[in-house]
Amino acid sequence: MGRAAVLLAIVVALGVVSAAAADDPLARLGKAHFPISCSQAAQKEFDRAVALLHSFFYPAAVKQFTVVAETDPACAMAYWGTAMALWHPLWNPPNDAGLKKGAAAVEKAKSLAIKTPRERAYVAAIERFYHDAGKVDHQTRARAYEKAMADVTRTYADDREAALFYALALQATANPTDKTYANQLKSAAILEPIFAEQPDHPGPAHYLIHAYDYPSLAQRGLAAARRYDKIAPSVPHALHMPSHTFTQLGLWTESIKSNRASEAAARELGDSGPQFHAIDYQIYAYLQVAQDGEAKRAMQRLGEIKNSDSDRNQMHYSLGAAAARYAVERKRWAEAAALEPRSSPFPYTEANTQFARALGKVRTGDLAGARKDIQRLSAIQGTLLEQKIAYWATAVEVQRRAASARLTLAEGQPEEALRLMRSAADLEDTIDKNPVTPAWLVPARELLGELLLELKQPAPALREFETSLKNEPNRFNGLYGAARAAELAGDRDRARSFYGKLLALADHADSDRAEIRQAKAFVGK
Repeated sequence: MGRAAVLLAIVVALGVVSAAAADDPLARLGKAHFPISCSQAAQKEFDRAVALLHSFFYPAAVKQFTVVAETDPACAMAYWGTAMALWHPLWNPPNDAGLKKGAAAVEKAKSLAIKTPRERAYVAAIERFYHDAGKVDHQTRARAYEKAMADVTRTYADDREAALFYALALQATANPTDKTYANQLKSAAILEPIFAEQPDHPGPAHYLIHAYDYPSLAQRGLAAARRYDKIAPSVPHALHMPSHTFTQLGLWTESIKSNRASEAAARELGDSGPQFHAIDYQIYAYLQVAQDGEAKRAMQRLGEIKNSDSDRNQMHYSLGAAAARYAVERKRWAEAAALEPRSSPFPYTEANTQFARALGKVRTGDLAGARKDIQRLSAIQGTLLEQKIAYWATAVEVQRRAASARLTLAEGQPEEALRLMRSAADLEDTIDKNPVTPAWLVPARELLGELLLELKQPAPALREFETSLKNEPNRFNGLYGAARAAELAGDRDRARSFYGKLLALADHADSDRAEIRQAKAFVGK
């Protein structure tokens, strides 16, 4: 099969209909060059595959590395690339089938004549990840790969590709409870000079957004966020990734634009995973600007996605979280109480539904029903602990405590309710939201502020709202809560400031939320 025919086969397999993309897919993937010892024809295909790999376009990358192997059957690095594309460092760990395929690709690479010590080092590094996958846990193997790539980087100090993959490995092994962000900042220190040196390379821009994907660091990622979608506009993930930074900074219009583009590109390619992810981020952003009609239309599109991939946690998370967000952000408690849990291979994706149901049932007076949902949250947390998924176990425990606090308040125990909610907020502060989601379903510290308001403690409530807004700026309900707390505390200037920000946020609202009416009434006095 000739090069053009092979490329066309890949394009057709991915569902691409753009003639420009069929003629020159690499022109829309960014510029990456990874020198290898294979044939000149294989080198060109390999660079294209590496560009796909750096943008986490994993299915396409596997297909493209297959093209490399077909172009030069003796090219061991084609199989290194396949093994790399079957490991998703910042996503959910590969399943058993993926691990077996990756290990087989490593063995195939080793069976060929690897022509240079550098290439042998790359193959040996990825072998560390797949070795003993059935016996050694994922994180231990990821750290083994990271250490191997550190050695490759030291040995080949001028190899920018080695530096990029090492920087990504540092992020993959970062401790989610480390609030100093040591690994992420070490990664960023490697990436920043490469980004300046190679502004059209997809890797450094992409990985910098991930390195800075935290409230206290997000501003540093803005330059990369506003560059990456222009580097690789054919890749749905490249169009979506800037919205991670925009979401952290509360730039909702930019987030919506980014994710609408990502959704459209993924739909054109027939790639379901990015559609779920982009729409979840859209719904969250639309709800922050009170465009509830747009959020509802996005939810409808979510239910119409075809070719769903049940192995992807993005699909399961988005389907559960979107419906829960739509009810809870609008404070439609009967809707929240009526949500139906979805079965999922990822227990934490069901937790959002159970959490929303519990909040809804407490608010609608079904305390017995709320108690059952909270018990289900406890069971989900237990499952996660058994599976040694500590991060998500902690996230679900936050939800359990927050829901229990609302139930306890409804049962007439305000002091215990306050203790539980404060413990939920403090626990949530020990971790950051996972990239699979734009944000927590609702921040626990925001819930703490609301509880304090109900207990007629507006001054401490205002402090909690302001603290929450530092981590999640420009949240509609956070701004409203702060405005209401300031108003009840008698601080009219601060109340006017927060209400003004809320009205600016909702300048193009397509719904008539009570909070907007109240803000207009206060500001108009």
